[in-house]
Order: sequence, then structure tokens, then C-alpha cells
Amino acid sequence: MTVTIFHNPKCSTSRKALELLQEKGVQPVVVEYLKTGWDAATLDRLAKETGVGLSGLLRKREAKTGELLESGASDEVIRAAMIAEPVLVERPIVQSDKGARIGRPVESILEVL
Repeated sequence: MTVTIFHNPKCSTSRKALELLQEKGVQPVVVEYLKTGWDAATLDRLAKETGVGLSGLLRKREAKTGELLESGASDEVIRAAMIAEPVLVERPIVQSDKGARIGRPVESILEVL
């Protein structure tokens, strides 16, 4: 089974998620999304597999997130904002053949192993 972590190495929660995967014997594909950016297909797939939709993938601590949610932005607008500003996406996200989970709390990623 392939496991992928969408990771920000500067984030302590993301680092903890990567450590937890490694402790469980998983060597995930690490995608540093702040470097690689996002594409629409990946965001749509993660929104579906996490079950939270695109708005649920937004990082709540970002000011722009509040603006998007308060304005009732459409999925198209949210997706475009995430592609333009990758930091708007919550982290970490772990994806496997069993689905995807946002790692908040970190232990939630175990559900897809």
C-alpha cells in the first residue's frame, strides 16, 4: 500500500505525523506541497476522500480562510485560492488506498493505514 503525506516540515504537527507513520513502519511518499503546489485534481480527490469538502481542507488559522468562508465562496473560488496560495490547505494530510485524513489530531491518520 502506498501512503502519501502532504507535509510542511516547518509545522510541528506535520512533523509529528511523519514520525508517527515511521514509527508504524510506514515509509510514506513525502510531498512538500509548499514547494510543489497544488493542482485541482489532487485537491478535489483529497476533499472527497477526507469527506470534508474543499472548504474543510482550508487551514483555519489563515486570515484568508476566514474571508473565503465568510463570503460564502464557491468551491471554484476556494480551489483557485488554494492553488494560488498553497499555505491555505490544512496540514498534514495523509492519503492511502484506504482514503485520506487530515492529521488533526495526529492519531486520525492511523485510520487510513
